[in-house]
Formats: sequence, C-alpha cells, structure tokens
Amino acid sequence: MMAGGAVRVEGLDDVRRKIRRMEQGLDQDAAKGDLQAMNLEAAEIVAGVATSIVPVRTGTLRATIRAAGAQKSGRVRSGYARVPYAGPIHFGWPQRNISPQPFLYDALDRRRNEVFDAYERNMSQIVKKYRLD
Repeated sequence: MMAGGAVRVEGLDDVRRKIRRMEQGLDQDAAKGDLQAMNLEAAEIVAGVATSIVPVRTGTLRATIRAAGAQKSGRVRSGYARVPYAGPIHFGWPQRNISPQPFLYDALDRRRNEVFDAYERNMSQIVKKYRLD
C-alpha cells in the first residue's frame, strides 16, 4: 500500500513498457485500451463502495464520486469546484471542528482484496493475450 490509501500494482510498469515496444498498430492500441479498462474496473469497485458510505447531508457530495481509468492508474475522486468541501469532509479541518471521515480510504480498505483480485486477473489476461511474458 502506498501513502494516501493507494495500491501499487507490481509489474504494471513492465507491462506498459512492453506494450510501448510493440509494433505500432491495432494490437498496441488495444493493449493500451485494456490497461485503461483494467484500471477503471478497479476504481469502479472502490467508487461503488464510497458512494454507499460517504457522509450524506444533501447527497451532493455523493453525486460527485467518480471513477476514472488511465493506462497508468485508476482513480476515485470526489468533489468539484461547486462542491469544494469534499476535501475537508474526507481529511477533516481541525480549525473548523470538522473530524476526518475518510470515506474513499475506507472504501478501498473494505474492497482491497477485490481490487487485488481484479488486477491479478486482468494483468494475467493482458500478458497472455498480447504474449508479454
């Protein structure tokens, strides 16, 4: 586990490097798309739980929780410019007597094994599909 509740996937950088070395074309584009889909799947697992445990007063904060996947990582975010209190709710704000309620970290903690299983399954499929071993 990395700082901030992140998960580091061993071997992901190696797979990305091998995909970059593939001949340009459909296989390389498809492999990059598969990496993005893998990261999005893991982020969606966490986002689904986060929406069920986020503190709710009006539901506005819950509505901002979203998953994103890129080739390098999956991310779960909350808040927008119009919902600037996502950070203080999650991390707390002692000067304003707001206690931390780390709903994103808690969501990852609750589904960590599911996230690991999804990465393991998807990485194995990508390595096999594109003969990257």
